Amino acid sequence: MSSSRPILLVEDNELNRDMLSRRLTRAGLTVITATDGRQALTVMAAEQPGLVLMDMNLPVLNGWSACRQARNDPAIKHIPIIALTAHAMDSDRVSALEAGCDDFATKPIDFPQLLVKIDKLIRP
Repeated sequence: MSSSRPILLVEDNELNRDMLSRRLTRAGLTVITATDGRQALTVMAAEQPGLVLMDMNLPVLNGWSACRQARNDPAIKHIPIIALTAHAMDSDRVSALEAGCDDFATKPIDFPQLLVKIDKLIRP
């Protein structure tokens, strides 16, 4: 699996960010990171990543609000976003999709399933 553009991992928990970043890198992806929703929007505009993995419970600007803002910004609204959240209820999935996410993954992350979702969204 590879993408010509990096994957943006937005995660405020350092251990989760480090673990997931290393696993994505080993899977052949280039990973850049952000630690809150506001920083994510800035990085999305500057780097134009191929995909965003967005934790929904973030400081400064949460993932729900960051996704809504991204979808209203013509410069970045095309970038696919996968919500990452510990909330596993069906209503949480619906909320993530309504916020503008293209897909949804629950924590703890099922890594092989996440790779399938990433591949589906970044395939040229």
